[in-house]
Amino acid sequence: MLTPAIPTHRIAESTHHRLIEFVKSALIKIFVSPYATVCDLYCGRVPDEEKWDEAQIGHYIGVDIATSGVSEVKEAWESQRKTYTSEFFELDPCIEHFELQLQDNDNMADIVCCMQHLQLCFESEEKAKRLLHNVSSLLKPGGYFLGITPDSSTIWYDTVIVKDMAEAFFIIFWLLPYFEFVISLAFSFVILVSHFAFENPA
Repeated sequence: MLTPAIPTHRIAESTHHRLIEFVKSALIKIFVSPYATVCDLYCGRVPDEEKWDEAQIGHYIGVDIATSGVSEVKEAWESQRKTYTSEFFELDPCIEHFELQLQDNDNMADIVCCMQHLQLCFESEEKAKRLLHNVSSLLKPGGYFLGITPDSSTIWYDTVIVKDMAEAFFIIFWLLPYFEFVISLAFSFVILVSHFAFENPA
């Protein structure tokens, strides 16, 4: 029995995912010491929860926008017996002022990290400056800011090429009936001319 071939794009995605997970694990093992205070920007549903557990951190601060599901994660974590404390905030790291919202957490984080969506913070100079200002307001002197982002070619491909291709396919999809009508009309015209030429030879 033949084994079904795995699509090339799925192999690439799987390899890409494993590489990102490897980089995350390496960064955490190198820079995060036991009992450290970690602030995780754009934490979402905390896909790296097991990595933080293994790192034996002392305190976790999760920050993300309201639609990310942070409130659900907070409720779930409150029912667990974790070896470290945690708190969650519904804020956008590249828009809102952390100094006004997180006054009790100023300069208390050993690590501030952004393991996903970091590229969104560089859509404009204003967003980038706000992100870096928020990071500096959270970090202790000597602390580390860790981040992972796609390279420029990947961002360009996803935001420009794929978007343009999607728009092109959308246009073709809506114009397809008109193309079919024109082709059908042209084909009928060719048949008519051929029939006329056959019945009326020169």
